[in-house]
Amino acid sequence: MELKIYHMREQAERADAPPAFRAQCGERVAVLQRQRDDLAAELTELLGDIAAGRRVPGVYRQFKMYNDPAYRGPAPPGA
Repeated sequence: MELKIYHMREQAERADAPPAFRAQCGERVAVLQRQRDDLAAELTELLGDIAAGRRVPGVYRQFKMYNDPAYRGPAPPGA
């Protein structure tokens, strides 16, 4: 989000761009900032819920295929 905001702000401040384009980019910067702020608030709430025990994050098993000889077979036809 920060990169999107940074680059959109660059476009909004371009001296060689038409005023309408710069205004549109400025409006988009405001939307991106609201999205970033909403995301930050939601993550803060989620972390608070996890810390208080109200939510439990899911645990997922990793399936790694590299370095496992069982997955080393003949190459598929046409490869």
